[in-house]
Amino acid sequence: MSLSHHFAREFHWQYLHAPKGVVLTQTNRPLYLEIGAGKGKHALLFAKNNPQAQLLAVERTSEKFAAFDKRFDQHTPDNLQAIHADAIAFCVHFIEPNSLAGVFLLYPNPEPHNKNQRWLNMPFFEFLLSRMQAGASIVLASNIASYIDEACDLLDTVWLLPYQKRTIEPSSARTHFEIKYLARGELCQELTITKPAGYRTRFDEIGAVGMQTR
Repeated sequence: MSLSHHFAREFHWQYLHAPKGVVLTQTNRPLYLEIGAGKGKHALLFAKNNPQAQLLAVERTSEKFAAFDKRFDQHTPDNLQAIHADAIAFCVHFIEPNSLAGVFLLYPNPEPHNKNQRWLNMPFFEFLLSRMQAGASIVLASNIASYIDEACDLLDTVWLLPYQKRTIEPSSARTHFEIKYLARGELCQELTITKPAGYRTRFDEIGAVGMQTR
């Protein structure tokens, strides 16, 4: 299956500069990516509950990353790497095609009032799909019903990807945003989007530009 003719806007990866100071730790564990890790609550919980997996948790905002880094130093899980970088540039320079076992996009949503900055409306989403293994899933969570509805429509008509939709239980506490939204009584929903075998993008043969490991 190829989606090149479905999503016309192409992601111009070649113009993105490499994030400074990023060196990845080599691992044989299944590799997961969290974009917008915030203060690291979900990342630390995932690392603790999934010792067989390796999580790359990326946060761009300096203030949030400083809080994440402090918590990370206190816990030091060996299967979690906290990365201070723009996630889009990081993926271009450090994530190989067909390498991710899963991706997390958990609150808040990028520019909720700017359609072109929502994940499934961005050309980068096609590139992100190229980094995922067949059978890997993206978990996208939101407290904005219209955002979830739009994502479902785009999955059906543009990306042609299977997904499952569920309501997040009130006791869930994966992120600080999730705790806040659920405490307010807001409806929080989650999509689990799966990449099927044979799914093709325009970026499947483009390797990581500036991979550095230790």
